Order: sequence, then C-alpha cells, then structure tokens
Amino acid sequence: MKTLIFLLLFTSQLVPMAIAQLKNDTSPSVKTAQGSLEGITEKSGIRAFKGIPFAAPPVGELRWQEPKPVKSWQGVRKADKFGPRAMQRAVFGDMNFRSNGMSEDCLYLNVWTPAKSGNEKLPVLVYFYGGGFIAGDGSEPRYDGESMARKGIVAITVNYRLGVFGFMAHPELTKESPHKASGNYGLMDQSAALKWVQQNITAFGGDPKKVTIAGESAGSSSVSAQMASPLSKNLIHAAIGESGSMLSLQPATTLAQAEEMGVNFAKMIGATSLSALRAMPAEQLLEHTAKPETPRFRPMVDGYFLPKSPLEIFTAGEQAKVPFLAGWNSEESNYRSILGEEQPTPENYQKAVQKLFGERAEEILKLYPATSQEEVLQVATELASNRFTGYSTWKWIDMHSKTGGKPVYRYYYTRPRPPMTPEMGDAAAGLAGGVVRGAEAAKIPPSRGAVHSAEIEYAMGNLSTNKVFSWTPEDYKVSELMQEYFANFIKTYNPNGQGLPKWPEVTNNGPVQVMHIDVTTKAQPEQNRERFLLLEKANKQ
Repeated sequence: MKTLIFLLLFTSQLVPMAIAQLKNDTSPSVKTAQGSLEGITEKSGIRAFKGIPFAAPPVGELRWQEPKPVKSWQGVRKADKFGPRAMQRAVFGDMNFRSNGMSEDCLYLNVWTPAKSGNEKLPVLVYFYGGGFIAGDGSEPRYDGESMARKGIVAITVNYRLGVFGFMAHPELTKESPHKASGNYGLMDQSAALKWVQQNITAFGGDPKKVTIAGESAGSSSVSAQMASPLSKNLIHAAIGESGSMLSLQPATTLAQAEEMGVNFAKMIGATSLSALRAMPAEQLLEHTAKPETPRFRPMVDGYFLPKSPLEIFTAGEQAKVPFLAGWNSEESNYRSILGEEQPTPENYQKAVQKLFGERAEEILKLYPATSQEEVLQVATELASNRFTGYSTWKWIDMHSKTGGKPVYRYYYTRPRPPMTPEMGDAAAGLAGGVVRGAEAAKIPPSRGAVHSAEIEYAMGNLSTNKVFSWTPEDYKVSELMQEYFANFIKTYNPNGQGLPKWPEVTNNGPVQVMHIDVTTKAQPEQNRERFLLLEKANKQ
C-alpha cells in the first residue's frame, strides 16, 4: 500500500513536469534586445517566430518618416502568427496572404531557424518579397522559410511599406528630414530589418557575419538598392537577385521629380499640407491611389539612402563588395507587350518594332529576327522579357562582375509551370503568381516558358505550398536542384556541391557561362550580349 501511494505521488509530480517539458518543446523562446519572444515549433522541428516588430509602427506623425526603433516590451511576447501586411490594393490576383489583416502598422519580420540554441552561428537568408513596390507580404507561402531552414539556414522574410506609404516624396517631407531627403521609406524599412538582424540574429542561432539578402522582381530591385546604399552595404555578405534591378533602361527618378509627383498627388486628393496628408485615414489614402492619374511611387535617388543612381554606384565600384548570384526567366513578359492586340504576323511585328524603336528598328530586327508567326511569338517574347527585367538583371550582373571584386554566378531559368489543377477550372495564371478568372482569363496567351515569378517556389523549396498547379516529379526534381544551388550559395558563397551540374563563375576573360536551369540543367556560353548592348544604345537615343 505504501508503495502504491508513493508511486501515485511520484507520478502526480511527473505529469506537470512532462507538460512543462512539452510546452518548452512546442513553444520555443528567445531573448532579443527588445524583449523575449515565444514562437512555435513546426512539425519538421523547425522553430518559427512570426510577427516580430523590427521598427516602431509608422503611423500618425511617423507616416513618411524613416523607421524608428521599436520600443522594448516587458514579459514574453507571442510570436506565433504573422503580423499585418502593408497597405496595398488587390492588384495581382490572389497573392495568398497568411497575414493578420492589413495595416499601416506593418513593420514585422518572420524567422525560421533549425538552431536549438544561440551558439550555432548558422548562415542567414533575408528575403524581400516582390509585387512592384505596391503589393506583397512576408507571409506569402511561396517565400516561407521552413524549407530553407531545413537546409541549415536561418531564413527571414521582411515586410516593408509600399506604394504611397513607402515611396512618396514631397518638398515638406524633404524639409523636415534631418537628411534633406524624402521617399524611399520602404527601402529604409528593409535596411532597418538588416540592422535588427545584426543586433538579434545570434539569439536565433544565426551568424550576423554571414547574411545573404535575396528577392524577386521588386524584391530583386530592393537587393540592388541595398547593395548600393551606404546605409546597408556593410550589413550584408552575399546577395541573390531574381528578375530585376534598379540598373534599368529607365533613368533613375530624381528627388525633384519624385517631389513633383508627391505635390501633384496631394493636389489631386485635396490635401493642402503635410499635416492634412498625415491626418487622412490610411484606407482613404490607399483608395485615392486607385485613380488612373495617380503617380507611380517607386524608389528614387533621394540623396540619402541612394546618394546617386545605382548605375553610377555600381560603375564606380562603390557597392557592397559581396559574392552575387542572379538571373532571370525565359518569359518575363509575353509577346503582347510588343504587339498589343495585333496578330503575331511578321508584318505586324515589324510595324511594332518600328513604332517602339524608330531609327534603331532595323538594328533591333537584325538581332530579333522573325519571318513566321512562330518566330514572331518567340522573338517578341524574348524582346519583351529583355525590356521588362532581362536587361536590368543583365546590367547588374555585368557591372558587379567588373567592379564587385567577388565571385558572380548567372542563371537563366526556363522551366515552364505545369498545367493548373482541375479544381481551378478555366482560370489562368496572372502576374506575380496571381490567378485570373472569367473573361480576362481567356485573353491571357499560353506561356512559352518560365513566366515572371515562376521560379520562386522552386528556389525556396515551396512547391507544395502552391495548390494552383499540378506539380510533377520533374518539377520537384528541378526544385530540389535549384534550392540546393541557392542553399549552397547562402552557406559557402558558391552554388556548387556534390552531385550538382558544375556552375562556373562569370569571368571577364572569355565567354560568360550561364547556368540554364530546367529538367536538364547545364552551363552554356552567353548567346545574346549584343541584344542587351543594343537595347542600351537604343534607350539613349
């Protein structure tokens, strides 16, 4: 009897201990410089901390100011769900957010880590989402960091301000700024997140001296801006760019031009002062941006975050001197960007090129020739893709290989997405991973290659999070290979590894080798340098 009582007492003490142990296993905690966080443990064993504030909410008087330090908190803050996404309109179909609503109070980041302690010094990936600087969110499943974390990397997604909230310049804003600059708040948010990483990532098992930044589309342009900015270039140790940069065919917007846009916008919405602009509810301000006459608020040369254009910075070798991996896709834009609604005949193609390029049209047609409808479809797609993101990515790679002083690796991604699942019905794939339905879906031509944004789920190991497409074993094979290349680069600054096709560095003595990524992946000499040089000339005429 005494033995039984002892066993019951002993067991009754073990149960709370076991529950406490279980809680510790499923609710990991870390202590940051701002306070303690309690995250979650995914089924894979990866620890996730979501919705971590990295700057003060940019609301009220902090609207259109550079990000301010986040206030410390007492006790333990829950980090088990994504924070709100930045203010944005639904412009890219279904972007599939998991965020906690939408708010001006949006400066949150998310961390996935395989580390069990703060002593592991793992490499770090900081990923910036795409969406044309007007949409996107760190909660999108395609950017989810769990898969990269399973490769031994601390993966982070970062929110930043968008559109009018992130990039409006105005003379009154410039006047009140201690740096006599305005605009580029979204880029400064990203920089603030990189400072947070330097201060806090050790607590998550990451190495602050091994930080790779990456992004796609606007996120890729953001990477080029962070590399160029004196505020950020010492906070990063490697970079990955997917489809786009600020070294584009369009000249960089100046602060004076951006201020004029801000003044015109304020007049358009009847705001006579900066205080009136700040007093306007965020939803109302966002609604005003839906008008067709609204200026497109984008990064500009503000004299502070970007003291001069990224092209000038990279040309002078003043950017971050870091290893770099970048490339673009085979169908960044489709032939209709050249032909509009006209039929893809050789005659219509020639007329369209003449209209776009004037006296340079003959040279363009020599390098982008087409004598049949099939050739028009292919060559017009290539021309449209190069004008959209191909040129800017090529120029970025080309300049950094000449002035960066570190290894550079270039890819060309050609794997088309498979058909949509039967459940999607008559839907079609839109821009930025969106889904288009109804009459608009019928107008979208079938893809001829890897469309803009198609590589994200492959590179990040997140095919299974996208329920739109009928992924095949070949798709998973391509994803496994591409993610392995990216993971190797993040860890060693070299994408090569055992069992992978050899990926040569870009060199300036001899033909540039480009890694063509598809079911059959191999390096091939660059074929079309003359096309990019001609686009550059044609743009300067």
